[in-house]
Amino acid sequence: MNTSTATIEFWGTLYNQIFTANNVIGTVDNETEDPTLQYYLAQALAVRAFDYFTLIQLYQFNYKGHESAMGMPLITEQNATEVAANGCARSTVQETYDFILADLNKAIELLTATTKERADKRYVSLDVAYGIRARVYLAMHNYAEALKDAEAALAKTTATPYSRADVSKPSFINIEDNSWMWGILITEQDRVSTTGICNFPSHMGSLNYGYASVGGWRRISPKLYNEIPASDVRKGWFLNGEGVSANLPAAAQTYITGKKAPAYTQVKYGVLNDQWGTDNNATDIILMRVEEMYLIKAEAQAMSGNVSGGVSTLNSFVTAYRDPSYQCTATTPEAVQEAVWQQRRLEFWGEGMAYFDIMRLNKGVNRLGCGFPATAVFNITAGDPVQIYSIPNKEVQYNPLLENNPLVSAPTPIPDVE
Repeated sequence: MNTSTATIEFWGTLYNQIFTANNVIGTVDNETEDPTLQYYLAQALAVRAFDYFTLIQLYQFNYKGHESAMGMPLITEQNATEVAANGCARSTVQETYDFILADLNKAIELLTATTKERADKRYVSLDVAYGIRARVYLAMHNYAEALKDAEAALAKTTATPYSRADVSKPSFINIEDNSWMWGILITEQDRVSTTGICNFPSHMGSLNYGYASVGGWRRISPKLYNEIPASDVRKGWFLNGEGVSANLPAAAQTYITGKKAPAYTQVKYGVLNDQWGTDNNATDIILMRVEEMYLIKAEAQAMSGNVSGGVSTLNSFVTAYRDPSYQCTATTPEAVQEAVWQQRRLEFWGEGMAYFDIMRLNKGVNRLGCGFPATAVFNITAGDPVQIYSIPNKEVQYNPLLENNPLVSAPTPIPDVE
């Protein structure tokens, strides 16, 4: 819907960040040789590219085959005054991606040149910029370039994947963890924390106080859960059919059992100081982990012609860090891509990647047999207009040049499988 909270928040948050980035870009000489200014300019360009990349994935179908379709209104430091007075039309998908890549190319150039180091992982470093561009090329199905950037990110980063031991207990809350390349640093003084429940842990957490733990439990599909081998440490990121996880310390298991959490509830995310049930939700939020670069590399190798290389990369990663018994035996690029997608579904569960993967891979959304309530069981085919967001109504009202996506109704629920 064009009046939904989701679309209003997505559009508003991302364009607000673009507004701020434009203000920085407009005040720094594009050819500056001052290391500090190079660094600041790179931050603004990388963030603007990230924001437009997120927007184009939400408000239009995947790049391949839709290059001439409506993309995003491209508001920059150069046209902002004109746009404020007269509005801005949507550029094409191709033009939007070209703009994103131009920003990232310049950001990488600047981060390569500057001697200034980032203060912490809130900021974009060279490895993160390569990682963002690898995501963009992957979405464009430009697998050769995605491979180059994933390898460049791995070469530049100091991040290392979480070990099996690291993630055999509730984790994924600390920006200082070695796996994290980029994240949102949250302190106890931040407004998002002092609200108590208006934050990510409140909505996603099972082991802390918030919306999730008072009935809004976040659960994995039992269909997907049953596809996780018993030898895979990630099976313990969720309660089993009896409400138990081998990954939980005894006190955590006692707590969540007492809360009557349903089967398949996630226990991937930890809490501060292992204080189960805490209302202190000042935990950090992941934007990029190094594990993603290994999985991009595996997919891109296979899809650019090196199937055996993709299989080798995938097997090496999964056996070393998640499931020592794993063996991918795929023999075609598409089969490797599917195997990587399955690993991405497990590895990044709850980290905000599933929708973007569905869209870039041109997949539908089949909820049959996945444990959803009867009112939320759908089987949506790829390319259905309901898969993309409508632009907020107020944006279309105030921008005479802005054309919205087709307005569609919510899908009709269908009977679930027995």
